[in-house]
Amino acid sequence: MDEILAKRYADAFIKYARETIGLEKAIEDCKNIKLILGENPEFITLLKAPEVGTAEKLRLIDSLPGEYFSQEFGYFLKLLLKKGRINKLNNIVEHIRVHYSFGVIRQVLLSTSYPAELEAVKQITEKLKEKFGSDIKLYLDLNGSLLGGVKAVIGNTVIDASVKRRLDELRKNLEEIRMA
Repeated sequence: MDEILAKRYADAFIKYARETIGLEKAIEDCKNIKLILGENPEFITLLKAPEVGTAEKLRLIDSLPGEYFSQEFGYFLKLLLKKGRINKLNNIVEHIRVHYSFGVIRQVLLSTSYPAELEAVKQITEKLKEKFGSDIKLYLDLNGSLLGGVKAVIGNTVIDASVKRRLDELRKNLEEIRMA
């Protein structure tokens, strides 16, 4: 559930940021807030504290933009605070770092067990562009241990459609049946 919420808020902020401050500034703001949280863990503790009033928390957020992050990121923090999602800030910022800090072009390592046909590579590239919403720079790797199929690595995301993975899953299922 946390990952779903983090993704929704992160994607919404990035969409807003692209229209206002730009992707690069949004990513810089996320890096800055990570530094602030790392150096001052009491900052997030204060924002989460039920004893501290919402008005005081909003004033604290208002005092930070400019020096540490953009006004738009300040608006985003206020939104999280008002929606009771400020406790998800680390997850949201991490989602943005992992999924958007690669810039406009995402690098993909595509492993196949045999040389892939150009048309198949084009189709895979188009599907990845559609899935990740960005341009793709593709690196091809021949890996005979896959036995067939493909495996794509994009940042921390692995899409494994190899025969080896399917056989490993089948072996695991058979072992579970044997144990039961």
